[in-house]
Amino acid sequence: MPEIKSHPCFLTPSKLNPDSPLFVFLPGLDGTGQLLRAQTAGLEKGFDVRCLAIPPDDLTCWDVLTDQVVALIEAEVEKQPHRSVYLCGESFGGCLAIKVALRAPQLFDRIILVNPASSFNHQLCLRWGSQLTYWVPEFLYRIGSVGLLAFLASLGRIAAGDRQALLDAVRSVPQKTALWRVSLVRDFDVDENQLGAIAQPLLVIAGGADHLLPSVEEAQRLVRCLPNGRMVVLPHCGHACLLEEDVNLYEIMKSQNFLENRDKTVLSQQMSLSAH
Repeated sequence: MPEIKSHPCFLTPSKLNPDSPLFVFLPGLDGTGQLLRAQTAGLEKGFDVRCLAIPPDDLTCWDVLTDQVVALIEAEVEKQPHRSVYLCGESFGGCLAIKVALRAPQLFDRIILVNPASSFNHQLCLRWGSQLTYWVPEFLYRIGSVGLLAFLASLGRIAAGDRQALLDAVRSVPQKTALWRVSLVRDFDVDENQLGAIAQPLLVIAGGADHLLPSVEEAQRLVRCLPNGRMVVLPHCGHACLLEEDVNLYEIMKSQNFLENRDKTVLSQQMSLSAH
């Protein structure tokens, strides 16, 4: 993995699959991009994976961050312009994925949202609680971040190494940056008419044991608004479900018939090339 630069960039796994569909992952509030680790091997069966990394000192607004992500994806698409592009966002990254899909819908063939934080501004207690954190001293914030893990994840379902990675990721975000990103989620506002403009097949994955956000209810709301939306509930999974040992994102997509027919995709690419 390359060192994170002073602006958002893509992390790439050790194995590249340039002839496979592009899979772009937008991470949660930590922004490190490191927490896709439990899913990378599975995704590499059918995708060329890129994971967004947002610097820990990044304080850009939604519009700027959205433009930066679109530019990164466009640069990848230019290298292999005839392959499908899957966009996946988890939690904070789910909000960002919605913004990106609305900004550049022509780039994407399919979209996956995992416990998207788009319900945050509908939760009065979370809005009030997030305001109170501005008054918490830095050293208490560091201590409190450990206690937050119980809300972020079903820890008993996560391997020890991945639990440590989650803790490291949470601790890597300075208080100022965490507060800024929480404020972005708190102010996230995409109405139902805008959601209705997302025409791509879209899969919402919700953890039934998410103690941080009402992810099942939010998945139901989103699917009602999306013309080609569907949802799957993981009944025992928490908010950071992609770290859980029995969760395989690739297999979930496969079981939901959310993977394109590879032969059809290759044929389409060949036809496009021959037409030029």
